[in-house]
Amino acid sequence: MKIRKAVFPVAGFGTRMLPATKAIPKEMITLVDKPLIQYAVEEAVEAGIEEIIFITGRFKRAIEDHFDKSIELEIALKESKKEKEYEILSKISEMCDFITVRQKEQKGLGHAIYCARDVLGKDPFVVILPDDIISYKESVTGQLIKKFEEFGSPVLAITEVPAEETYKYGIVDIEKKMDERTFKLKGMVEKPKSNPPSNYAIIGRYVLTYDVLKAIEECDTNQGEIQLTDAIRKVTKDQSSYGYLYDGLRFDCGNKIGYLDATIHFALNRDDLKDDFTKILKKYC
Repeated sequence: MKIRKAVFPVAGFGTRMLPATKAIPKEMITLVDKPLIQYAVEEAVEAGIEEIIFITGRFKRAIEDHFDKSIELEIALKESKKEKEYEILSKISEMCDFITVRQKEQKGLGHAIYCARDVLGKDPFVVILPDDIISYKESVTGQLIKKFEEFGSPVLAITEVPAEETYKYGIVDIEKKMDERTFKLKGMVEKPKSNPPSNYAIIGRYVLTYDVLKAIEECDTNQGEIQLTDAIRKVTKDQSSYGYLYDGLRFDCGNKIGYLDATIHFALNRDDLKDDFTKILKKYC
């Protein structure tokens, strides 16, 4: 079955990026010349996603507006003969279909995804956390979808992290290695305080099934939140789930250092910027 839908949970406050996020959604902070969320949307579209479901909260209207048409601006660009700018702008709203669902209370990632249940139906779907910006040759979402097509079971993007940092992530418990990049899972632990089952962390890309949605409904709250990892762990007890060591370079743009790292990387990989930007960096090195 072709995977057509992706869920983007974007209702959070973005407290790690204050004060910038006091009035601007963290997903709309600019990375070089595009908002963070556009990088993730483009990755999803490259993977064949046709419908993106934003799970939003209050003060997130800017995200909807960015992916909507801006008739007045497009007319102004045409009249000013700014054809390149017009082409870039007009493509944004045409990439795919965008749907917005409001998460009225912030009750965890699992709850945010469950808010999309009526739109998702019983089809498999992708979840993308747009804080995680990934530089890739092949869309990481596309890599996961290929693995899902092979196994027909949930597939999570994983990356190796230092043992001393495992407490920051959901950490997978590996049953066996299937190939160089693929692992069959027997469970996972959310932010283990000690004795992590491995040093492979789950990052913000998932291919999930309707069974995960049903499991979310059955999950208990943990400190007022419903955790996605709890639901996936429930499903893993009855059927197979897989971790995939994706090919790409990930930046955590939900914090300042990760965002600055990403800015340097993406600027230096732009032919129109790299020479001048290199000269600027040399002034400070």
